[in-house]
Amino acid sequence: MLTDKVALITGAAHRVGAVIARTLHEHGMRLVLHYRSSRAAAQALQEELHARRADSVMLVQADLLATGALPALMHEAVGAWDRLDVLINNASSFYRTPVGTVTEEQWEDLIGSNVKAPFFLSQAAAPHLRMTEGCIVNIVDIHAERPLKNFPVYGIAKAGLVMMTRALAGELGPEIRVNGIAPGAILWPENIDEVTKQRIISRTFLKRKGEPEDVARAALYLIRDAGYMSGQILTIDGGRSLNS
Repeated sequence: MLTDKVALITGAAHRVGAVIARTLHEHGMRLVLHYRSSRAAAQALQEELHARRADSVMLVQADLLATGALPALMHEAVGAWDRLDVLINNASSFYRTPVGTVTEEQWEDLIGSNVKAPFFLSQAAAPHLRMTEGCIVNIVDIHAERPLKNFPVYGIAKAGLVMMTRALAGELGPEIRVNGIAPGAILWPENIDEVTKQRIISRTFLKRKGEPEDVARAALYLIRDAGYMSGQILTIDGGRSLNS
């Protein structure tokens, strides 16, 4: 049962993070929702969920690239209900970085948001998760293993997050389980044309795109039902990663 257990979700105001939040809330969890600059969207989501169950959602604001502030963020999150059962590292930067144009600032941002912040958040969460025998879920990407043209730094970062998932499973077990989810064509990036969308869909075995709810259900499974799973990556891509 997940009733009154507490999950901290980073990047929870929009897109997949918000859908994961709704799904876990529907199954009785209390939520600490992190946002960086999307205050209005985070507040709207909190109000929506509070209309269903009062005093069940807390908001925390932070720039996850400010590593020194992460212990304070974790202290605030745990202090909401004096426990933490789940950390979902969902926040991520994603944009083109063709070789020859990459700046150090872009490198620091992509590596920072996709690897560094999840690691230091996990480190800060570990003492609390041990107390509840909780778990960590990292949102990865199929492009951690399949390079995406013109996005090399993003791919490198997500590959690092995959290794972090496996490494922390060994470091934090047996009390804490650590797993990941690798989505495929779930939500389209901005400025993608219809021809490209159809080409991507045609390379899946299911011949359709997925939905954020598919990722949310995978997260629910890893949290609630996968008690003997750790160090694994669930691929949610309609078979795309198996097709050359």
